[in-house]
Amino acid sequence: MKIFDTHTHLNVQQFENDTEEVLAKAKKLGVSEMAVVGFDHDTIEKSLALKDNYEHIYSIIGWHPTEAGSYNQEVEAYLQERLVLPKVVALGEIGLDYYWMEDPKDVQEKVFRRQIAIAREMNLPISVHTRDAIEDTYEILKSENIQNVGGIMHSFSGDEEWAQRFLDLGMHLSFSGVVTFKKALDVQAAAKIVPLDKLLVETDAPYLAPVPYRGKRNEPGYTRYVVEKVAELREMPVEDVASQTRRNAFRLFGLGEHEE
Repeated sequence: MKIFDTHTHLNVQQFENDTEEVLAKAKKLGVSEMAVVGFDHDTIEKSLALKDNYEHIYSIIGWHPTEAGSYNQEVEAYLQERLVLPKVVALGEIGLDYYWMEDPKDVQEKVFRRQIAIAREMNLPISVHTRDAIEDTYEILKSENIQNVGGIMHSFSGDEEWAQRFLDLGMHLSFSGVVTFKKALDVQAAAKIVPLDKLLVETDAPYLAPVPYRGKRNEPGYTRYVVEKVAELREMPVEDVASQTRRNAFRLFGLGEHEE
């Protein structure tokens, strides 16, 4: 079985001392590729270093909504220079975060729209972060004709209705460990209705560890438990969910056909 973790943060300090062990464990659990997401200067540089050092690691880089206040021309030029590097497969994570609310809504929106424009210019999909801001996120994506750009609703946590609305915009929905939580019935219902060709899996490690590791440090290898839960919900073989979500990631990221 081969699994693609489409969103992980192997570039943060929680993994500083045991990167090799974490990667070895991921391989044992069937995770064959991963996209490491950089969201500010430090994590972007670490993501780029990881994709250069490991054949099976790819980079997604962008300016997180909680960093929106520091976005300027210099940051934009910095991103544009790095988005053209080999194995940088998407722009993200970008979006809106009204939970932490580090910057006003209008500042977050401006930075979100600006990065969508860059993704469009550079022909890259986007990875979208939305927290306590699903309606505004949807309206921005809709008004930006996001179907012409494409991308991922990362760690999707909406219900069936929201799932359908984002699917109607052409977005892929990526499920994280949240789908394994007992009380996440809305997310589980959404995972059942996503068309197979729009379905992705991720960890968002070190956050949101799935059952049976909930509350502990999440790791890329634990994508395995997300795949197993989605397979259970959809009454499908685990191997089919793994290969389909991997195929979708390869296609969306422009990596050609995946090798079995």
